[in-house]
Amino acid sequence: MSADSKQPQPPEDGAATGAGATSLLLSHARLADGRAVDVRLVGDRIEAVGTAGSLGPVAGGARVDLTGHLLLPAPAEPHAHADTALSADSPGPAPYDVPCDGEEVQRRATEAALLQLGHGATALRAHVRIAAGRGLTSLDAVLLTRRSLHGLGELTPVAVPRLLTGAAGAEGRALLRDAVRRGGVVAGGRPDGDPDPAGHLEAVLTVAAEHGVPADLHTEGDDPVWLARLAAMAGELGAGVTIGPCAGLVRLPSEVAGRAAERLAAAGVAVVCLPQGGCGEVGSRGVAPVGLLRAAGVRVAAGSGALRDAANPVGRGDPLEAAYLLASQAGLAPEEAYGAVSAEARAVLGLPEVRVEAGFPAELLAVRGERLAGVLSLAYSRIVVHRGRVVARTSAVREYCDSAAALDLPRQARTKRPPEPGGPQAGPVVRS
Repeated sequence: MSADSKQPQPPEDGAATGAGATSLLLSHARLADGRAVDVRLVGDRIEAVGTAGSLGPVAGGARVDLTGHLLLPAPAEPHAHADTALSADSPGPAPYDVPCDGEEVQRRATEAALLQLGHGATALRAHVRIAAGRGLTSLDAVLLTRRSLHGLGELTPVAVPRLLTGAAGAEGRALLRDAVRRGGVVAGGRPDGDPDPAGHLEAVLTVAAEHGVPADLHTEGDDPVWLARLAAMAGELGAGVTIGPCAGLVRLPSEVAGRAAERLAAAGVAVVCLPQGGCGEVGSRGVAPVGLLRAAGVRVAAGSGALRDAANPVGRGDPLEAAYLLASQAGLAPEEAYGAVSAEARAVLGLPEVRVEAGFPAELLAVRGERLAGVLSLAYSRIVVHRGRVVARTSAVREYCDSAAALDLPRQARTKRPPEPGGPQAGPVVRS
């Protein structure tokens, strides 16, 4: 069912609404359809949406003026790598399968999650390696990060073993079961690195079914036989199944890839593509055939993947950049591209839909700009709302020297600042 065909749902039981709940008024915001509105939040829900200037805050509530900002459902990050994030500058190769420093992993994972939250992602799913000689150290570190982020954003780890089949995979199978028993952990896997990819798949889906959790598999998706097996097995699993980044689908003949996509769609398997590039293994590049998958009816979300690790030392972890790349290189309309990092990404994570309408979750992103295309092109200043409160702000100010060329810049605030030695001389200020 498309997002547009769904009707607003009332607040869930236990939602923080009513007496005693915090409130926030977002005034004079612009929506993607061009309307200028006030949006009143009470607790973790949108309480009312009205014409700009028509709503007031609840007594004692705060107000944020969003004049000049586009207000959108917050994006989500469906495929990050928390254990290797921000490790590109570390000496030597990324320590995927060797004993690791849990405190260091937690430090980097927390910094990465806050960086992505600042970009607007109020929910994240992060793949974390578990393996012989490494155990659950990295996973435990990311679980500590999740607890430290409580109230700021939602972080869900995916436990990813390398080997699950044969005698060599016995420890991996035990670790995976131990990981999901800890609660709030998705069953993951890397079938491409197992001598028996189909057996690896079966092991992951078995654990997911036993514990009633989703399954998320990191794969290139370049084996049509394995994809057919996945589709057949996924249809029997009650929880959701996600695969990605699936860049290998582009290496298959178009008719073969098309049949694989149709099977994935029929089985309800979602695909997370990574428009920003490398992820997981150094040298892995390319992007899944988004158009082919969407045409077959596959739910396609977009993630960021590697965030400044060995696989992509310049990864930004920015959902809006992923959407920009889908629009500029994959041919998606701006609305479709943003949907891949917001509505589709939230659906992959099993989260409720967000619309800027009464009754929906107060998970929002305000970006300075007038239209979605402009926001995807250039989005510096952002205000992030999670559970009805502002949890992150980024403000960018561009200054020009005082010259005839700079006097008539659009949307400039004619604020004068004292000149700085060697800097712009009391020129106009443009907020981006």
